[in-house]
Amino acid sequence: MTAYDLNLANDIRDGQTMPLAHAGRALSFDQLASRYDGKAQTLWSDMRPRARPSFNPDLLGDFERWQDGIVQAVDTGMLPIRYLVLGSRFPGVFSLGGDLEHFARAIRDRNRDALAGYGHRCVRILYRNMRGLERPIITIGLVEGDALGGGFEALLSFHVVIAERGTSFGLPETMFGLFPGMGAHCFLSRRLGAARAERMILSGRTYSADELYEMGLVHGLAEPGEGRRMVADYIRQNDRRHSAHCAIYEASRAVNPLPLDELEAVVDLWADAALRLTDGDLKRMERLVAAQTRLREKAGK
Repeated sequence: MTAYDLNLANDIRDGQTMPLAHAGRALSFDQLASRYDGKAQTLWSDMRPRARPSFNPDLLGDFERWQDGIVQAVDTGMLPIRYLVLGSRFPGVFSLGGDLEHFARAIRDRNRDALAGYGHRCVRILYRNMRGLERPIITIGLVEGDALGGGFEALLSFHVVIAERGTSFGLPETMFGLFPGMGAHCFLSRRLGAARAERMILSGRTYSADELYEMGLVHGLAEPGEGRRMVADYIRQNDRRHSAHCAIYEASRAVNPLPLDELEAVVDLWADAALRLTDGDLKRMERLVAAQTRLREKAGK
């Protein structure tokens, strides 16, 4: 089968048959678009944020339903999925991370529950991604634009990251008195060691795709415009080793486990720190919101 093949698969939800093409589209949502490649048993999905290129609460909801839908599709046999690829349709940006407007509003309202609730949703999504949704699925992050803050954190939960040269990565939260609370500390400490992870977080600097490749955080470098081709090549070249790779990732998690409650505990620390931000910190955060909005407006032209 090729992408959008019209062979039929059983749709257990209503007892009728559904074209695989339709099934792939059924895993598309307001801010997530998907297509299924039956030959490679790969679900390709792209973020298409309706406003700023960040993880707004509605996009988190789309991710939650998307993950649940993938599990159902695999378990019912409707879609055999071995690889799950996530990219972005926003020009020049993978993701700028957390919804800063949401954060600023919750902080000014002293609404800790809103902050912690948002963070817990984020890390639960990343935790499931890190574990391949508890299925023999290899997750691949496709980076064709910059990944900052929570966008960078999200990529750390993927088994494989393929990035185009010229893209940038960073954790700029220290600019407005915060720290990255959605997994960076946990993931980077396990990948780089605690001291090196802390230096990276405290620096607030931006890293190139080439630098992260040297660190082992990016697994493949593509020339600009060639990222999707490299992902497809990676899947084709490694397909026969799929089971072995799944087992290796599972063994790595057993050797160096990252429990969900650790991720959630860091979110709670982050929420407490957010409520200690000064008015000056919040104004810097809101200026970043304005800059992101202008980026959206420019992309829409």
